[in-house]
Amino acid sequence: MRHARRRIVRRVTRLAAVGGLLLGGAMVAQAAMASETPPAATRPLASASGASGAGNTGAALVARLGTARTAGNWIGADGRPVVAVTDEAAAREVRRAGAEAKVVSHSMNELKSATAALRSAPRVAGTAWAVDYRTNRVVVSADSTVSAADWTGMTRVAAKAGSFVRMERTKGTFTTRLNGAQPILSTGGRCSAGFNVTNGQSDFILTAGHCGPTGSIWFADNQGNQQLGRTVAGTFPGNDFSLVQYASGRAGDGADVVAIGGGNGVRITGVADAAVGQRVFRSGSTSGLHDGTVTALNATVNYPEGTVTGLIQTDVCAEPGDSGGPLFSDGIALGVTSGGSGDCTAGGTTFFQPVTRALAALNVKLIVSAQNAGGATGKASPAPSASAAQGAVAPSAASPGSSAPVTGAQGQTLLARLTDTRNIGPGLLVIAGSLIALVATRYIRAEQDRKAYQRYYSATWG
Repeated sequence: MRHARRRIVRRVTRLAAVGGLLLGGAMVAQAAMASETPPAATRPLASASGASGAGNTGAALVARLGTARTAGNWIGADGRPVVAVTDEAAAREVRRAGAEAKVVSHSMNELKSATAALRSAPRVAGTAWAVDYRTNRVVVSADSTVSAADWTGMTRVAAKAGSFVRMERTKGTFTTRLNGAQPILSTGGRCSAGFNVTNGQSDFILTAGHCGPTGSIWFADNQGNQQLGRTVAGTFPGNDFSLVQYASGRAGDGADVVAIGGGNGVRITGVADAAVGQRVFRSGSTSGLHDGTVTALNATVNYPEGTVTGLIQTDVCAEPGDSGGPLFSDGIALGVTSGGSGDCTAGGTTFFQPVTRALAALNVKLIVSAQNAGGATGKASPAPSASAAQGAVAPSAASPGSSAPVTGAQGQTLLARLTDTRNIGPGLLVIAGSLIALVATRYIRAEQDRKAYQRYYSATWG
C-alpha cells in the first residue's frame, strides 16, 4: 500500500511539473508578444510608425536636390516620406531613395519669394501664413479681428505674390496662450513649464518668451511662497522662447518628464525637428492632453504684440492657459506652445516655437535620462519605442524642481521585474521550478530504487 501511494505521489508530481513547463512556456510566449511594439493606431502617445525616420529621409532628399527642384517634404498617410519635386529627373532620384515623389508646379524658392513679399507688406495683426507643402501653396489666414479694409489690402499683396497664394478666413483670434502643463506664476500672469534644460552649470525651464520679460520672478503657488526662479534670457516677438533659471540651480529628479494629466507623465528622451504630417501631442493645464498633426513649418503669425516667425503649425487644439506647454512625439521634444486660434470644443490651429531653434539660440541642452543623453544635442534623434518613451510618474515628480523619484520600470528591483506579469520573468520562474521538480522526482525515485535494491540483497545474502 505504501509503495502504491509513493507511485501516485511521483506521478502527480511529474504531471504537475510537465503542466508547469507548458504553462511557463505559454507565459513566456505571451509576454514576448506583449512586449512587441503595438500598431501605431493603438500605441498611446506614439507618433505614426516610423515618423522620425520618414521625416529625416525626406529632409535629406530635399537638402540634396536643393530648393530650386523641391518644394518641401512630408509624411504620407502610409508613413512613407513624400517629397515635392519640380521635374521628373528629381522624381526618379526620390523614388530610387525609397520615398514617394509628387511633381508640383512651384519650387520652394518661388514659395519663399511669396512669403517674403507678405513679410514686406504693412503688418496686419490677426494674420498668419505658412507654406502648405501638400497643396504647393502659400496659405494666408486672417482671424475675426482683421477688418474688411485690411483683408482687401492683404488680398492685393497675395495676388501680386503669385496665383498659388490662397487667402482664407479663420474662426476666433490669433492670441498667445498663457498657463500650461505644470503652472508657473508671476505678477505678470500664469504660464507653463515646457522642458527642463541645462548649460552644464545650472538648470532652467524652457518656456514661451511672451510669458514674461527678463527679470520676471516665478512661483509654484498662488500665494508666492514657493519661488521657482527668475527669467534670465528670452526673446519675443521675432521668436517666442525664454529661460527661467531655477532658484536652487537644479531642476531635481524627474526633470526629464513632462506632465500629461491624471498623475501621469511622459519621459523625454531626445529632441528633434518636427515633420509635416507627423502625429504630435501637446499638454496644457487648461485643456489637458491633446493630439493632432503637424500641418506646416516655418509659419509666421502676426500677434497683437508682434510678429513671430519660424513656428510649427498644427491642428492640435489649445485654449487660453496652455502657453509654454510642451509639444512632443514618441518622447521626443519638438516645441513649446506659442499661440493660436479656436478651442478644444470646435477645434483650431496652434503654433509652437521649435525646441531645436531655442536650444541653439540659448546655448543650452535638453535634460534627458542618462542613457539618452546623446539625444539632447539639438539634432534629430531616432524615435524610441513607445515603452521607452513613456513612464507613469507621480504628479509631484513632473513638477518643476521636484525631488520626487520617477516611478516605472527603471526604478524596479530585480525581484519586481522577475515577478511582473508583463515580463517573461514569471514564465521563466515557472519553467525553472518545473524542471527542478522533474529532476527532484527522478532523483528521489533513483534513491528509493537504490535503497530497495540494497535491502533486497542484504536480505538475500544475509
